[in-house]
Formats: sequence, structure tokens, C-alpha cells
Amino acid sequence: QVQLVESGGGLVQPGGSLRLSCTASGSILIINAVAWYRQAPGKQRELVAQFTSSGGANYADPVKGRFTISRDNAKNTVYLQMNSLKPEDTAVYTCNHPFYGRGQGTQVTVSS
Repeated sequence: QVQLVESGGGLVQPGGSLRLSCTASGSILIINAVAWYRQAPGKQRELVAQFTSSGGANYADPVKGRFTISRDNAKNTVYLQMNSLKPEDTAVYTCNHPFYGRGQGTQVTVSS
């Protein structure tokens, strides 16, 4: 069974950057089906970024222009580059694949 494992979270000051990784334990089908979600305390889980069928990506309005999703097929890894981080970006970030489910998540805390 392929598992997804997130990494790269941590504590960062406002305006800082982090790069999250979502690595599959084996070869996965349709790697561009992996999407990033986040859930902040007391809030609903929300879709942050996903690939489109045309080769592009869609982003949630609050992160547009700041976050970038990308992938490395050879490494079975999907990344989420997060720049200009804000306190409201604080959440547990998880990656999800429709066949393989989601990982455990990685905590991102943006605070001074």
C-alpha cells in the first residue's frame, strides 16, 4: 500500500518561506492527482492547491501569488512552495490522492 508522507513544516516568521514535500512510499499512479489541503484550528479543511488536467494549477484565493505546487515524478514527490507567509496560513497541511488517501500532515505555524 502506497503511503503519502508530508514534511517541511515548522515555525516561521511572517513574510518567511517554507517548502513542503509530499513523498509517496512507492510509485504512484497519476501523481498530478495529488493536492494540498490545510486545516486551521476551529476551521474546515480547505483545498490549497492542485494540478489541472491542462498542466497548470489551481490555488485557493488566499494563497494565489504566494504558493506554488510542483512535482518531481522521478522522486514521487509533490511540493508546495509557500512564500510571503502570513499568520492566517497557520494550519496542518496534508497532501491527498484520490486513490491513496492522505498523509499524517505537517504543522505550519506563522508567528513572530
